[in-house]
Amino acid sequence: MADFGINVDPGEVGLDAQRLRRIDTHFRRYVDDGRLAGWQVMVSRRGKVAHLTSYGLADKEANRAVETDTLWRIYSMTKPITSVAAMMLWEEGAFELSDPVSRWLPEFAEPRVYVGGPATRPVTVPATEPIRVWHLLTHTAGLTYGFHRVHVTDELHRLHGFDLGAPEGFDLAACVRAWGKLPLTFQPGAEWNYSVATDVLGRLVEVVSGQPLDAFFAERIFGPLGMTETAFWCPEDRQHRLAALYSLAPGPTRPIRNDVLGKRILSPPTWLSGGGGLVSTTRDYTRFTWMLLNGGELEGTRLLSPRTVRYMTRNHLPGGVDLTAYGRPLFAETRYDGVGFGLGFGVVIDPVAYRTPTSVGEYHWGGMASTSFWVDPAEELSVVFMTQLLPSSTYPLRSQLRQLVYQAIVDPSR
Repeated sequence: MADFGINVDPGEVGLDAQRLRRIDTHFRRYVDDGRLAGWQVMVSRRGKVAHLTSYGLADKEANRAVETDTLWRIYSMTKPITSVAAMMLWEEGAFELSDPVSRWLPEFAEPRVYVGGPATRPVTVPATEPIRVWHLLTHTAGLTYGFHRVHVTDELHRLHGFDLGAPEGFDLAACVRAWGKLPLTFQPGAEWNYSVATDVLGRLVEVVSGQPLDAFFAERIFGPLGMTETAFWCPEDRQHRLAALYSLAPGPTRPIRNDVLGKRILSPPTWLSGGGGLVSTTRDYTRFTWMLLNGGELEGTRLLSPRTVRYMTRNHLPGGVDLTAYGRPLFAETRYDGVGFGLGFGVVIDPVAYRTPTSVGEYHWGGMASTSFWVDPAEELSVVFMTQLLPSSTYPLRSQLRQLVYQAIVDPSR
């Protein structure tokens, strides 16, 4: 088992150590000029940690440095974990991807679709087909997020208490019941729209498995993978290792501390968000990426079959198009050009259009506090980047990190 220090000379896995240091030189500038409080990056190849760097402060106000075991809010990097949980149940025959979700979640038995009018008097029509499990996994269900702020259905979510959270006292089941009453943004399967679909998928996992989502994750994923510090909240005995959350708010030119959102992770949540609720460490999430890169298995523990992982990480958008062609032009945790979407992951289908020297088939996602990861099977590579800055679109951290990692590969996999 890796100790998560540097456990291999970069040259042994085809990486140039001097070129890897360019990552550190570049991202240190973000801390030195005040754009980020601190960050951590881990680059692994062929199952070995070749580069691990921490820089800056986990908490500026407390003058506490980023350490190897710093805890980070990973927000939407929760989504791939929820998708893996669902596919574990699928492998057991619990459902088919084409099954209507209303079989287990009756609140979606008669969905309606928005076609016009203001949020106070929306005009809707019946959905022409049911929301299926596949729609949830691919964000094509017609669901949305209140924080998008580009469509009337987004406003409807906010009017019902769903913006960057849920109404007080709502558990996951109550959230899903409420979403089932709101009109869809489009007909199921017609478009791609980043949404609460993965939270609904988390509820499906609960109903099908008979376990709360946190218990399923702990028993079936975190325990087996040795992800000992990933959870839906940060208990008191770990809070001294939790990074503070910062936001770039209108007006200030540098990020400011955001305890309104940041402190939510300090106590058990009322609702278990499979779309964005977890806190984790770089070490833990790297183990999750290693399981994926190794075809669903890590150190003798198998969560998924290799074939299932390959299936999840193919582009599932109809016609093989990218998100530019099939998605709505709004916020998401990825660029759209050259990127399709699989079952829980963005998938690169055209590196040239993506403007990044990555590989066809590389898959990835990120979180709204600027965390990110990617897995490149062709290069036997996985990368995890952690920081805590809202929103994730503030700086081009993800594209710059890819640029700096790929220029360090001197012995491409064959």
